[in-house]
Amino acid sequence: MGYSSTCPCSAALARQLIQQAFEEDFAEIPLTKSAVSAWLGSEEGILATPHSQRSSVECSLRFSVSENGELPIADSIENSIDRIERALGTALQTAVKRIDEQAFALSNGQNLMFCEDAARRLDKALRQAPGVSGFQLKVVHAESLHAHDAVARSEWNW
Repeated sequence: MGYSSTCPCSAALARQLIQQAFEEDFAEIPLTKSAVSAWLGSEEGILATPHSQRSSVECSLRFSVSENGELPIADSIENSIDRIERALGTALQTAVKRIDEQAFALSNGQNLMFCEDAARRLDKALRQAPGVSGFQLKVVHAESLHAHDAVARSEWNW
């Protein structure tokens, strides 16, 4: 299952650079709301951006057998997928218009996570999932800036 993630470290570095530029650009200029707003909307206001990454989770689930010996597969699979998507919070987007992409960027910016964070969220969500009696998961954040991907794994009762 694919999802999107934004690196907390790159977000912090971007904020630091923007803050430094703000302090330099306004060192001797009086602050007014309109001047700050104009600066934020200019190219000078955004020197760096946090990198988002296309991420994925591979998940194998073990489902509990009901009292009558049947597997509640359909409901359990659908509920588990919903639970996984809610735990991650940032789905991949297909073709989107600019306004949709802006909402997507906002969602990612408010949901920063390392691959380890995603694995912990999923571990917690799946341990609490009705009908799930065990799982294995592998989270991969496809790094856009590094020569390697970030990977985390978790399992329970496997």
